[in-house]
Amino acid sequence: MTVSVSAYILIQTEVGKAAAVASRIGALSGVTTAEDVTGPYDVIVRVEAETVDELGRMVVANVQSVDGITRTLTCPVVHL
Repeated sequence: MTVSVSAYILIQTEVGKAAAVASRIGALSGVTTAEDVTGPYDVIVRVEAETVDELGRMVVANVQSVDGITRTLTCPVVHL
């Protein structure tokens, strides 16, 4: 796969679900890291895809379907 798009996904989870969510997401194709963190978000994920459309499908079909997630915010990486 040629990576041309990468992004960070900031995730809020149900109380007590951050570790399980990070573990499940970490196993998904295209995910390079998934870590539970403190602060306003519970999990931060880095993903890579070939296109923006593929990235969008990955977030909607795979990431957001993980049980325990209440909200996501996708932040595409830009090179200025």
